[in-house]
Amino acid sequence: MVSMPDSPHVEFRNVEKSFDGTNLVVENLNLVIGRGEFLTLLGPSGSGKTTTLLMLAGFEPPTSGEIFVSGRPVSRLPPHKRNIGMVFQNYALFPHMTVRENLAFPLQVRRMSRPEIDDRVRQALDMVELPKMQDRRPSQLSGGQQQRVAVARALVFDPELVLMDEPLGALDKQLREQMQYEIKRIHDRVGITFVYVTHDQAEALTMSDRIAVFRNGVVQQLSTPDAIYERPANSFVAQFIGENNRLRGRICAIDGDLCRVELAGGEQVSAVASKPPALNAPTMLSLRPERVQINPPAGSVANALSGRIEELIYVGDHIRARMTIAGSSDFIVKVPNKLGVPALAMGDNVIVGWTTEDCRALDPM
Repeated sequence: MVSMPDSPHVEFRNVEKSFDGTNLVVENLNLVIGRGEFLTLLGPSGSGKTTTLLMLAGFEPPTSGEIFVSGRPVSRLPPHKRNIGMVFQNYALFPHMTVRENLAFPLQVRRMSRPEIDDRVRQALDMVELPKMQDRRPSQLSGGQQQRVAVARALVFDPELVLMDEPLGALDKQLREQMQYEIKRIHDRVGITFVYVTHDQAEALTMSDRIAVFRNGVVQQLSTPDAIYERPANSFVAQFIGENNRLRGRICAIDGDLCRVELAGGEQVSAVASKPPALNAPTMLSLRPERVQINPPAGSVANALSGRIEELIYVGDHIRARMTIAGSSDFIVKVPNKLGVPALAMGDNVIVGWTTEDCRALDPM
């Protein structure tokens, strides 16, 4: 269970949203966001993450419950009175305006003086490292440059919050990864609370202070990136975040938060239970491919099973081995390519091992 932020900035209190009066898109959301935090709302399409962001922005009213910012209720405030910066996937820049005019627009709306506008625009362009682009139009910029301008425009009027809805979705992989670090750098520099929506797990792990994983309108887990990856709360989180092996079994012994699990072929392995286990209950074991060893030294791991290599794929820094093990023909092992290509071959019968701490006993899903 993640602790509450020391300095709460945003609070969703019993918030629900339905568009048709029957089906809940967001269900009983209770969420506290710390001041200066970078929180990512992560989940598949239709999970409620974007609707949550739009309610915070003021573009959608909650059906019930209340949203607080700095302790004041905002659910009935229009968007322009919330002092919130927004960054969208399609940038939403005015095509007929120059970069400078795009950044100056929200300041003009707030009736700032010309000298103050010039100063803020200059600072914003320096922050996103585009000081010489002020006279260009969006069509004269690359996708990454347009996204930087969009971020600068969201920050130029010193907002209380910055909300980002899939802001990197239109960029290619290399530029997307570069912009992840750029946005995180900007966040660290300005110290403003960021709420970020994505369906990209790697993006969420890279950028976030905490991640809220959504499914069917309900937060499945709220925690730090390492806790969500290493200690998933349930099978959905384990499967959605990163690559994950699943082995079905039955709990046959319990020792505190540890348990023994009997697998399909009758083998038994030890695991850490994510919730208090029940004897003879079905379970799903979760195991990350990079935590599995092929032919580990004798006695070095608590769990060791025989398996057969069905497929080998060279991926550069590792070899991806697909194996048959304990009744599963889709068990993946990532073998590090540290000292050259490991001596493995399809059809080999090998021993596969892992530690108890790397194996999680979750709901059967």
